[in-house]
Amino acid sequence: MPEVGPAQGGNDKERKHVPQHETGGAPAHEVRDFLLRRSEQIAQRWADEPLFRTVFTVSREEAVEAGKAVVDALAQVADSQRVEDPDAAGFTGVREQLARMGAARSRAGLSTTQVAAELAALRPPVENLLVADLEQEAPERLRECSTVLSVLMGTLRLVAMQTALSEIQALTDRQRLQLLEVATPVIKLWDGIVAVPLIGTLDSARSQVVMETLLDAVVDQHARFAILDITGVPTVDSLVAQHLMKTVAAARLMGAECVVSGIRPAIAQTIVHLGLDLGTVKTRASLADALGYCLHELGANIVNATPDGAGRR
Repeated sequence: MPEVGPAQGGNDKERKHVPQHETGGAPAHEVRDFLLRRSEQIAQRWADEPLFRTVFTVSREEAVEAGKAVVDALAQVADSQRVEDPDAAGFTGVREQLARMGAARSRAGLSTTQVAAELAALRPPVENLLVADLEQEAPERLRECSTVLSVLMGTLRLVAMQTALSEIQALTDRQRLQLLEVATPVIKLWDGIVAVPLIGTLDSARSQVVMETLLDAVVDQHARFAILDITGVPTVDSLVAQHLMKTVAAARLMGAECVVSGIRPAIAQTIVHLGLDLGTVKTRASLADALGYCLHELGANIVNATPDGAGRR
């Protein structure tokens, strides 16, 4: 019996020792404990880094609190041992903050590479604290923990870049839509007559904006006629013609007659060569001709002014 006790103790020690090195669980948990223990010091050092210092400009305490939130998220990820997974639940709470930070730096004029470099600068302060904290540990143990921390910081950098790029893309899409709306104005030419002067290429996205903007104007202005002026459209192919036909059909459903103006000779020849059928669409050579047609249909008489300016309009 006395000999069995030590043997069991040795086996217990061996069982505890093997999983630590095979699964990497213990180093990850030790990194977790380190992050929780040194959260304040890490956040203080991060507050002096450009990424935090230039984003949180109200006060240094604000930057420190933001740094603590990121450190806590890293500790949660280390606790789950998913240090290589950018989708780990621990990152959920700080994704919005990371997105705002990355977007703020991008709006300040920094490139993606420069933002990535500022994120990478967060790693050395943490590693230095880890080495100082575990200086009494065996070299192998320190190496394992350093590896876990390095991977964790790399994953944080990946999460931050993914989130920032998504935010930048969303901002770009919003600005592009705003530019499309600005580039597609609806003009009231007369009571019951609105016009959309189109300039540039007419693709699917812009055609959708044109249709929505025009239909809204038809409803708001109680318009009976809508003029689509394509004088500024460089070419008309089958795709552009299809977009025009859809817009005309949608306007008709809203109770407005649509007139397409700006059919230049070159565009007319292109339409004929392509065999496009615009027979159901009212067309005029110029915006003035289209306006004259609409006014005539509304019963308005337009005459030239007499030399003394007293002519009837």
